[in-house]
Amino acid sequence: MSSTTAQSGLARARKGLAPGGAGGGSLNRKSKLSAQTSRTFFWLLLPSVILLVLIHGYPLFQAGIQATHDGNLIATGNFVGIENFQQVLSSPAFWKAAQFTLWFTIVGVFGSWAVGLGLALLLRTKIPAGGTFKVLLLLPWVVPIVVSSTAWNWLVATPDSLIPSIFRNLGLGTPLFLADPTLAAVTVMIFKVWVSFPFMMMMISAALASVDSTVYEAASMDGASRFQQFTQITLPLIARSTYISWILMTIFCVNDFPTIYLLTGGGPVDATTSLVVLAYRTVFQDFATGPGVAIAFLMTITLVVVSVILYRQIRKSSVE
Repeated sequence: MSSTTAQSGLARARKGLAPGGAGGGSLNRKSKLSAQTSRTFFWLLLPSVILLVLIHGYPLFQAGIQATHDGNLIATGNFVGIENFQQVLSSPAFWKAAQFTLWFTIVGVFGSWAVGLGLALLLRTKIPAGGTFKVLLLLPWVVPIVVSSTAWNWLVATPDSLIPSIFRNLGLGTPLFLADPTLAAVTVMIFKVWVSFPFMMMMISAALASVDSTVYEAASMDGASRFQQFTQITLPLIARSTYISWILMTIFCVNDFPTIYLLTGGGPVDATTSLVVLAYRTVFQDFATGPGVAIAFLMTITLVVVSVILYRQIRKSSVE
């Protein structure tokens, strides 16, 4: 069967049409809310929105004051304008932390998404003890981060830990996973993927559950291969959930303090110091609230920009 026929079959399958169908509505067509229902939702949501604005508005206002003053944890200090931001942006430590945060976020988001997607697809098949397997896969996300980081420290922290001992017994030397700057950064990123993939798996599993199996049957009858079904049916149909999970995981990674601090403390030689760890040190160890809060503001602006970009992709991802 020609590739043209397969492509047209994939297009019909995404629209929810039978192989020989000539028309019909989309399976994902959304019903529009009436004006009265919209107004009801508005008034029901309004109190929650006002409460959230009040809860987050006052701390944000106070943070803005601290970011423009040269105070400490006790006193506000004198007004210095954007001097704290200039100091932060000219600091090599800030850019080193920003570089690690970027790599940590990229690996954390796309690594956990790839693992979660693979496992979500696996769980759609019939496997022995599938229920038990699902529960076990959720453990990295369910177990408190303190317990997980302690377990990983036991596995890799010292030359006599389990994994370095295995490397040594295999004649591969004794890698210092948390003492070598490069290995420490890689270890922290892998740990982030480990604790995050269950979240991605659940998001993708929920999206896959909403896809009608007849869509794949129609595509198969039109000659589409498994790879074509995956790239042109599965991925487009779960695109909205994918972008939402990317937004959430980006926020989780950039703001992730305990994963890094409990595992490495930001070391060695600041190799795993992220922006949030740097902000914490600046405020609570160096007692310089102005530059520390300025770092937090720069993180917030970056997250808003990334979220807006991905949100626009969500609006474009509807399958026609």
